[in-house]
Parts: sequence; structure tokens; C-alpha cells
Amino acid sequence: MFTGISLFRFLKPLKSVNPRNIMLFLAILGPGIITANVDNDAGGITTYSLAGANYGNDLLWTMLPTTVALVVIQEMCARMGAVTGKGLADLIRESFGVKVTFYVMIALLLTNMGNSISEFAGIAASLEIFGISKYASVPISALVVWLLIVKGSYKTVEKVFLVACMVYVAYPIAAFMAGPKWDIILKASITPTFRSDSAFTMTMVGLVGTTIAPWMQFYQQSAVVEKGITAEQYAFTRLDVIFGCIMAIVVAFFIVVACAATINVQGLKVETATDAALALKPLVGRHASTLFAFGLFNASLFAACILPLSTAFYICEGMGWESGVDKDFERAPQFFWLFTIIIIISAGLILIPRAPLLQIMFLSQVVNGAVLPFILIFMQILVNDRKLMGKFVNGPIFNTIAWLTVVIMIVMTLVMTMDMAVPGAIKNLLAF
Repeated sequence: MFTGISLFRFLKPLKSVNPRNIMLFLAILGPGIITANVDNDAGGITTYSLAGANYGNDLLWTMLPTTVALVVIQEMCARMGAVTGKGLADLIRESFGVKVTFYVMIALLLTNMGNSISEFAGIAASLEIFGISKYASVPISALVVWLLIVKGSYKTVEKVFLVACMVYVAYPIAAFMAGPKWDIILKASITPTFRSDSAFTMTMVGLVGTTIAPWMQFYQQSAVVEKGITAEQYAFTRLDVIFGCIMAIVVAFFIVVACAATINVQGLKVETATDAALALKPLVGRHASTLFAFGLFNASLFAACILPLSTAFYICEGMGWESGVDKDFERAPQFFWLFTIIIIISAGLILIPRAPLLQIMFLSQVVNGAVLPFILIFMQILVNDRKLMGKFVNGPIFNTIAWLTVVIMIVMTLVMTMDMAVPGAIKNLLAF
């Protein structure tokens, strides 16, 4: 039962480590690791790179509370999937009605479309470092993504995604090659640092805000359901979630460290993750620069698979349509057509000269910020519904942490959205 003491049962399966449990854990491994690591996409890598390049190690301390927040939110989704056997959109429709679900789905479609465009922009930018034109890289990548999901089975797709997660090791390697001073980094990681300027505040909000996005909750729960994980197996799924979240934050940590130890120390200015990869070349050598750029390509391609897939999952669940990678066009036409259309539009816009990409991505982030609070509140209501969750509802200690996380995420998201909608609002607020 998720009583107060249950918070300390997270690692209970580790008490009985034996060949059978290890095999069971490996069989269940996947949804938690994949969902958390996809969050280190083109936008995430850009945010972490700018944090390290502009502010050195000053924002490393945010990684610890961010890990706790990420684990709490993702654990609740995975638990709801295992206990109810239904996706998050499905549960929202059943509990709050079709009308509410319809508006939530429209908002999520808009924001995920903008995010998908960002991923193909990341593919184009990262491969241009290696001299490959976007007119070749983007269509080929779009075709690879489409074939993987439409022609592959869930098991095949999951294995490919897990391999993609391993490629993130490129960032820790690049960070070690940069030769950072670990004693300074350790101190910065546990010592909160604040600055009074609005740019620092916005970077801090962006650093935390980019970690928890609405699509993650839907994909996490849908993946648990499609994999057929039950409440009896949930202890191992919880470890999968915790391991994935820690792995994702560790990667983010090393991106900040790599840029802090090189670009910030040299006083250089960068505006994108691509700039950061190029800036590393004269500072720590071609290999570190190549690793950084390859990591950006892998992350963008990985997310270009997951984001359209997540969108197709939650819209079909919300509308009551068939969904699932293991099905085909005949059995789940809406699911595969939605996935296909999002891929075509996202990749196609990147190839159009002077397309309003910045405005599209800006709008998607604003919608993202507006939708996230509603999703988090829906989740908290659902996970505390005893008729739905039975003995798996939150206990008091876990509930306190979850609500605190929800409130902090809502405040930070609103601050970030306000500054995007009204540029300079945070600066004026701090000055006042």
C-alpha cells in the first residue's frame, strides 16, 4: 500500500536480488528509461548547453530537486497504467468527459506539433556540422522514423529506443574530455546559487521546466499499458522509472559541466546547441565536438520518433480509437494516419524556405505551458481516486511531495509562459 512508509519501499525489489528477479526486471525495462531520456531532446540539450555556457556551474544545484520532481510525476503515470490498464487520455475522458478531453487533445496536438518540428530542426542542424544538407538529412530521417514505427513491432521499436538511450553516454565522455574541476563542480551541485537578473531566473525556470512536459506523462502511461505491465509487476517498473529519470538528469548534468568547463571559462557566447558543439572544437579537440554533435543528432532523431508517437497514442485514447505499435493501418487507421501526418508536416516545414518556424515553436511552448498545470492536476485527482486505484492511491507523505511538485511546476511554468508571452515581464517584476 502507498502509505507514508511506502515512500521508502522504492528499492524493495533490490532486497531480493536473484536470477529470476533480474530477468523479470530486464523484461519490464523500457518505458521509464525511454520516456525520461527522450526529454533530453534538441530543446533540452539547447537549454542545458546555454545554462553551462552562460552561467558556468551556478545552476548545477537545480539537478537534485529536478530529479525528485521528475521521479514523482513519472512514477504516478506508470502506476496508473499498471493498475488500471488504461492510458492517461483514456482515464481523463472517463472521469472528466469528452468535452474536456477534446480541448486538452487539441492543445496537446498543437504543442507536440511544434516540438516535433524542433526535433527535425535539430536533425538538420546537427548533420550540417558533418557537411550533410538538410534537404538530404531531413527526408531520409523522416522515412527511417516512419518505417520504424509503422513496420516494426513494439518489441523491436523498444529495443531500438533503448539502444538510442545508450548513445547519450557521448555527453559524459565529452564532459570528461573537457577536464572540469570536480571539487568545484561537487560544491556547486549542493550549494544553491541565485542571481538577481531576469535572464538567470529564466534560465533556471527553463532548466526545470524543460524536464517535465505534458507528452511525457501520456507516453509513459501508454507504454506501460501497451507492454502489458500489471500491478503485480509494478515494483520492477518503478525501478525502471527511477533509473530512467536519474539517467536523464545525469546526462543533463554532464552537458552543463562540458559547456561550463570550456565555453563559459573562455567567455564565449553561444545561442544554440549547435553553436556549443562547434565551440568545443578549438577548446578541447575535434573528438569532443563530434561527440557533442552526434549526441544532438541522436537525441533529435530519438525524439522525432517518440513525440509523434505519443501524440497518436493520446489522441486515439482520448477519442476512444484503437491504438498501438503492434497493430497496423487496417486495425488502427487513425493511430497510424495521425503519426504519418505529423511526420510529414514536421519534416516538410523544415524544408520550406522562410517558413515561420520560430513563431510555430514559440506558440507550441506557450500552449505547452498553459496545458501542463491542467494535466498535473488531472493526474493528482485520478491517482487519488480510490475507486480507480484501490490500495495504490498515494499515501500522505507521497501525496505531499506530489502536490508540492505540482505547485512548483505550475508556478515555474506560468513564469516561463508569462515571459514568453510578454517579453521583459520577469525583468520588470524583479526590478519592482
